[in-house]
Amino acid sequence: MPQNQGPGVRRRVLASALTRLREEAGLDFDDVVENLGYSKSKISRIESAYTGVSIVDTRALAELYGAAPDKTAWLLRLAKVAKKRGWWHVYGDVLFDWFSEYVVLESEATAVNIFEIDLIPGLFQTPAYSYWSMRAYAPDASDEVINKRAELRQTRQRRVEDGSLSVWAIVDEAALRRAVGGREVHLEQLNHLSKVVERPNVTLQVLPFGKGQHMAMGTAFRLLKFLDFPSVVYMENLTGGLYLDEEAEVERYSLVLDHLRATALDPQESIALIRRVIGDL
Repeated sequence: MPQNQGPGVRRRVLASALTRLREEAGLDFDDVVENLGYSKSKISRIESAYTGVSIVDTRALAELYGAAPDKTAWLLRLAKVAKKRGWWHVYGDVLFDWFSEYVVLESEATAVNIFEIDLIPGLFQTPAYSYWSMRAYAPDASDEVINKRAELRQTRQRRVEDGSLSVWAIVDEAALRRAVGGREVHLEQLNHLSKVVERPNVTLQVLPFGKGQHMAMGTAFRLLKFLDFPSVVYMENLTGGLYLDEEAEVERYSLVLDHLRATALDPQESIALIRRVIGDL
């Protein structure tokens, strides 16, 4: 799928699930046309995620395909959240199209696993750090836009603060050493980070330079986990975001996370390193 276009991740998950159910039931498009009166083009649009699926259509397809009650309930919940609007829409004028889907997904996730290379994860950033990291990314943007994007990042942190989102972050030592915003902003950020990690829903590990090579060199990513639908991997670059939800892809990134956890310092050693960096400043 192109990075800046295409259907939302949840719509694609729903489309894939309905396609698998149809195939497992041994039905083809003609069977759906005969039983439900849909056109072949409508079925094709649904299964390619070109168009959304209404709750009514989701229920009808699930029943035709013989889905179990719990599977049907899961599909219906997915159809509902695929149409969901939330608090993030007030930031629509400053959100990149490719990042808006991530904000929606993160708002619904129960847990997120993060690997960052040279940035403190957004969910742990201070307002000043957020401002200067975003200013570096978009030097030509107005202060109004940068401030609103930074405000959005702070709003996303509420789920960490209220404990409804569990975060396990593995951060390269480079992120601790990079003085984003200058010494004072850097120091404030590290002090804030040392307090964030005290939350029971937060685990932080630092991957020190001395550990050498590892499986994710050059590849920062996030793996989001949900109560009602499969995990999704998210990565971004300078011009877009990439979402991966195929089972084999998610399993690969889960394996990489296991490797990183085993390679990085444990949480207590990580806090000690953060404090040493603070001391160096």
